Amino acid sequence: MKHPTTKNHAIVASAILCLVTSVLGPPAVAQDSKSGQPATPTMLTRWGKNVSAENAWTEYPRPQFRREDSWQCLNGHWDYAVTGREGESFPDQADGKILVPFCIESTLSGVGRLLQPNETLWYKRTFTHQPIEGKRTHLHFEAVDYQTTVFVNGQEVGQHIGSSDPFRFDVTDAVHEGDNEIVVQVIDETAPHQTLGKQTKNPKGIYYTRVSGIWQTVWLEQVPERHIAGVKMKPRLHEDTLRVLPTLAGPKIDGERMVIRVHDNGRTIATADSSLSVSLPGAKRWSPDSPHLYDITLQLTDASGNVIDQVESYAAMREFGIQRDEDGHLRLTLNGEPIFHYGPLDQGWWPDGLLTPPSDEAMRFDVDYLKQAGFNMIRKHIKVEPRRFYSHCDKVGMLVWQDMPSTGGRPEWTRMKPGPDATRWPPEETWDEARGNQFRSELKSMVEKLRNSPSVAMWVPFNERWGQHDTIGVGRFMENLDVRRPINIASGGNFFPVGDVADHHSYPHPDFPLDDARFADYVKVVGEFGGHGLVIQGHQWNPKMRNWGYGGLPKTPQEYKERYQTTLEQLAELRTQGIAAGVYTQTTDVEGEVNGLMTYDREVQKLSADELAQMHRDAGF
Repeated sequence: MKHPTTKNHAIVASAILCLVTSVLGPPAVAQDSKSGQPATPTMLTRWGKNVSAENAWTEYPRPQFRREDSWQCLNGHWDYAVTGREGESFPDQADGKILVPFCIESTLSGVGRLLQPNETLWYKRTFTHQPIEGKRTHLHFEAVDYQTTVFVNGQEVGQHIGSSDPFRFDVTDAVHEGDNEIVVQVIDETAPHQTLGKQTKNPKGIYYTRVSGIWQTVWLEQVPERHIAGVKMKPRLHEDTLRVLPTLAGPKIDGERMVIRVHDNGRTIATADSSLSVSLPGAKRWSPDSPHLYDITLQLTDASGNVIDQVESYAAMREFGIQRDEDGHLRLTLNGEPIFHYGPLDQGWWPDGLLTPPSDEAMRFDVDYLKQAGFNMIRKHIKVEPRRFYSHCDKVGMLVWQDMPSTGGRPEWTRMKPGPDATRWPPEETWDEARGNQFRSELKSMVEKLRNSPSVAMWVPFNERWGQHDTIGVGRFMENLDVRRPINIASGGNFFPVGDVADHHSYPHPDFPLDDARFADYVKVVGEFGGHGLVIQGHQWNPKMRNWGYGGLPKTPQEYKERYQTTLEQLAELRTQGIAAGVYTQTTDVEGEVNGLMTYDREVQKLSADELAQMHRDAGF
């Protein structure tokens, strides 16, 4: 669909409030109990205007590991309440309804309230359940921020700590036929020890409104006692084979076998029932220009050939690598061929849903715009998206650099200088082993969640020096988790000799200390540059706050375009000198940042996809 360049430059606030109230139920901008101010300004996207309790993220949440006939979506209206920390259960009286999976601070939740660090957020809903004999019932949460305890029918079924990683509990022994009750308790202090990303208690500049509680899909599924719990996909291009390595759970069955079938456009082209390596002679390679995917069926059978469990997935035949060019510069490769990665910094924030896109369609819209604009990569900036985001990138051929959401704490920022102090930490902060272990636990979960995605092309554990700690140790940890992708240990952060990439940030013009011999054995990239701002009246998050971009704001749209063109040409020149990738800031405006290629509500393209594509072609990208 062609994106309009102008639409609804002025929206009457009262009309929006009426609309949101009629769709979601509770007021969209409830007052914060402490400050008396709404959590967020009321800016709705076109997709947000159509959100309802009946259509809120009803898509299957795990597209690369599907059992679509045995799941139940639990998104929709839940009761909610906010109490002090002394509360041990859901209070007698709910505060109202909240629309899951949108966080309490967001407009689309129907609440719009800031959760305070000393408060507890409670959720409650009932669901109807029909147990299937011989199957276990799993309760899934795709993401809850931050400390979660779950009760089913009054029984505690589990706890989880983390901001962005999916988790599940086996609730078989807690549920029964008929109506059941789920209660979720969440504590979120938005404290430095947590994986915060861009969240802050005082949003301004490059930091945004905090997100608390459930912010991705909640769902149930029933699985056999003996079932496929996970799978690793490992393409081996030099052999034209695909390694498919399932993990099984539950009591082993005598004579069980794994049968793996590979399909291409609906036709079965390979089967393996005694080996986990599937031969694919002449396999089609995946790339941004040709994002070919193979469908995979995994079947667990008993000795008689009866199917015990079946999962649908997909994979791609592609390999990432690094090699020197004829001038001795290290380049990123895809399937053995050099490829220059060029794409935007992508925050993944939304004016009406905050970290949660208003819909699957809205989320895909951003990727499609960037693809049409001629970018081949997205740097997903200190946020982990719903799994469907990566599936869409897999399908359209968009490489992804995946950042880890950063913790708080800021050691001294030495950037690319030699000899950074690995032990220095701000005096007001503390770093201990437990904090480091929690960070690694969430980092590992992110890798395990996304490692099968063909589009994920690089891991970025740290952004700048935000929460940067034990850099060498974390780098080795990442190398043990995934040897098949480059590691960009600290994009724009303090440089340590670990991983594969040396990454420099430079605003507004791209730059890199090319003469420093320390970087000769690292892929050199400009991990952030640009950030040119342009205010579009009527499409500002909050006109009263500082609306800014790097290098000051241009006076006209033409000057804005010329600034982008200038930095693009500078990047092209750096490419000839050995730079292997560039990341332009950024896809959209976010709150007070007006340096997006689109406005925050996605209603105005400051540079159209066609304009960008032409400029990129002219610059050789």
